Amino acid sequence: MRMRFRPVPAAACCALAAVLAVPVLAQTGAPDLRGEAVVVGSDAEHYLRVLQVAGEVPLYPWTIRGFSPAEVDRLLPAESAVHPWRDRLSAADSAPATFRVQGVRPQAGLVFNSAFPEGTNDGPLWAGRGLTASVSAGVQLRVGSAVSLRIEPMLFWSQNRDFPLLTDGRPDSLRFIDPYFPNQVDRPQRFGDGSFAHLDPGQSTLRVDAAGIAAGVSTANQQWGTAIDQPLLLGPNAAGFPHAFLGTSRPVNVGLGRLHGRVVWGSLGQSAYSDVRGHGSRRLMTGFAAVFTPARMRGLELGFGRFFHEAWPEGGLEGKHLLRPVETFFRESLEGRNETENQLAAAFFRWTLPRSRFEFYGEFLREDHNYDIEDFIMEPDRSAGYLLGGRKVWSRDGALRTLRVEWVNSARSHLNQGSGQALPYHHFATRQGHTVGGQLLGSPSAYGGGGSVVAFESFTPRGRWSVDWSRMRISRPRLTVGPGSDVVHSLGGEAVWFRGRMDLVAGMRGSLELNRHFTDDVFNLNASLGVRVGL
Repeated sequence: MRMRFRPVPAAACCALAAVLAVPVLAQTGAPDLRGEAVVVGSDAEHYLRVLQVAGEVPLYPWTIRGFSPAEVDRLLPAESAVHPWRDRLSAADSAPATFRVQGVRPQAGLVFNSAFPEGTNDGPLWAGRGLTASVSAGVQLRVGSAVSLRIEPMLFWSQNRDFPLLTDGRPDSLRFIDPYFPNQVDRPQRFGDGSFAHLDPGQSTLRVDAAGIAAGVSTANQQWGTAIDQPLLLGPNAAGFPHAFLGTSRPVNVGLGRLHGRVVWGSLGQSAYSDVRGHGSRRLMTGFAAVFTPARMRGLELGFGRFFHEAWPEGGLEGKHLLRPVETFFRESLEGRNETENQLAAAFFRWTLPRSRFEFYGEFLREDHNYDIEDFIMEPDRSAGYLLGGRKVWSRDGALRTLRVEWVNSARSHLNQGSGQALPYHHFATRQGHTVGGQLLGSPSAYGGGGSVVAFESFTPRGRWSVDWSRMRISRPRLTVGPGSDVVHSLGGEAVWFRGRMDLVAGMRGSLELNRHFTDDVFNLNASLGVRVGL
């Protein structure tokens, strides 16, 4: 399925933003942040994780997200808990058996990039050079703890101004494709040669939780793993994709601890700038994530996930396609099969120590199958990457403050000197790579070979502010003479102010890309403004 952008006028985005802001003028009091919902990448989800590290909410595995409404109820702080956002984030629902319909908090935002596109972990949004405007709103329905429905589409418009591209002489729309891996990844440098608008179904989900089983359909973002900023296997860097899921509704006691899991089947589309035509332009995604929490090691979670890409079967789906996530890990057992799919596998850990108000976590990603057990033991670092991170939380003057660090290394190892190895997300069997709609499903840092993030945050009764420094590397596909890396250093900050029933959001970031396209250094100014409206 090829992603196409609809010609929605820019004025429509601005008009909708104005309409959403009107009710604020007539309302007072503080909105419940659950109206924003604890979706992947949201402020509410991020804050709950901070509270968990601080010991203010129960321990619960973070490896498989998004959370269901019932899971959120179990994570919310008690009425007696004292924390900075107490007036913004209410306690668990006291009447879960009731039927409830409520609006999803409308949001509107503007992003400006001065020199080149920039933005990560922003879901469907693609912020090109110039101005990008977005709006989202919706409704959610809940019947006790068993049935929930959330509909929250997003509309965005991108000015998508021109900037210098690195091209290899391909004609027409193919000049926008990734310049380094044009036949292995669908990651356009630019989405066309003019402004565009796109309507995405966004964070929409229908699910049923009953008898310990969860099932549903969704287009919402998911995150598998324990990372905060740079998830290796699956995160909110791209839009969510249409999928069905089946799993446990909460961790199940298996004696030595608790086990929680989810199996997913989905459809992955490509951008309009991929050179794949016909069969293979639409892909089948199958995968699973599982997490185990040992009974005698409080706060520890150990997880694992697999994510398969393959061309959508021409003859329709069969049982073998749906069971792909449980096939063998070694390619020697798959000899003779037509290699039209690609696997990514990842392992995760996280240890939360509420008494110390500290967490540390890590992820390990492997691209493609190992040939056999000997190959796995001797060359575990082939086409692989890893992430390590940690966060410390402390209280002062009624505020929660945190310092977190993440480091990713996915560069080619010394094995590349003897035989070639791919960086993560570059696929040969499915030429779009680990993407959907032209954006990476994992971390842009891992795609380039490595990156780092250091961030300080402060949560107060009036909102939140943060400053961060990040480094992201982009590597050449082969050894060459001269500088071998394109490196981006960014320094930025963001603030959220609570004003009555509104949250005002503003951010500023300066990014210096050293050796951009292996030629010049380029500076980009990224500025953002946003508003969330309480209902």
